[in-house]
Amino acid sequence: MRAISVDRRRALATLVAVAAALPARAAVPPLVLAFVPQENPEKLLGDIDAIAGYLAPAIGRPIEGRVTHDHAAAVEALAAGMADISFMGALPYVIARARIGAAALLSEVYRGRASYSSAVFVRRDSGLSDLSELRGRTIAFADPISESGYLYPLEIFAAAGHLARRQDPGEFFGTVYFAGGYQQAIQSVAHGFVDAAGVSIYAPLLLPSAERRDVAVLAESGPIPSHVVVARPGLDHASREAFVAAMLALNRAANRHLLAHVYAPDGFVRPDHAAYEGLARLARAHGLIAR
Repeated sequence: MRAISVDRRRALATLVAVAAALPARAAVPPLVLAFVPQENPEKLLGDIDAIAGYLAPAIGRPIEGRVTHDHAAAVEALAAGMADISFMGALPYVIARARIGAAALLSEVYRGRASYSSAVFVRRDSGLSDLSELRGRTIAFADPISESGYLYPLEIFAAAGHLARRQDPGEFFGTVYFAGGYQQAIQSVAHGFVDAAGVSIYAPLLLPSAERRDVAVLAESGPIPSHVVVARPGLDHASREAFVAAMLALNRAANRHLLAHVYAPDGFVRPDHAAYEGLARLARAHGLIAR
């Protein structure tokens, strides 16, 4: 082995001393994303791994995904700083906005629109043909702070004169269940466990194809602003914009396959904030957010 000269040894020693004196680079904290299990939670875990694998190099920061119990837990995670960004429905967003000043970053697009509808579903062979026939019957909703899985189905009954706004739905229905998600609620009616379900118009797509023909729409709501991606207050502008840019890049043909791992929309757009005001007014009318 060739001997190292005295001068080179001194130079190396100097470099080592300088490196030791430099402050260690702080580890970049992960960007924490919260996901609500609107379908099979086990599938969602695989989806999180896939989208985190895309986002981390795209924004140059580690990504940590967390599955919350429900929409309320997602709002709590943002409020407590346990999540930086959450995928959630429009009603949880307006609740989080009113409570903690959360900000909408993106809206989902389905079938060319940033809106959708909800519906009251029954079994096709139930013989039910009118909302009034559900008096005293059982109904499943998705979540008590879901817009298409609770608020707008309630409004369907209110508009038809069967329920007053702010009235306990249990005074009209025999039993009210909260199934925990769209898939669980639509399955409960498809399998005959309940007489009806109030969920997103797209909920039957979560059923096996052979079961989709078993459910039918009894009544449909007006348009609802689509689901949103929401940031906690205090998340820095640079992190927000890096995340938004990476998510908007999913609209490109080369990346569109990844949309299947973020609740399978057709794409994302920056939100039309005014579109959520009507929903907020309806939520106040039903007593779901403070005036």
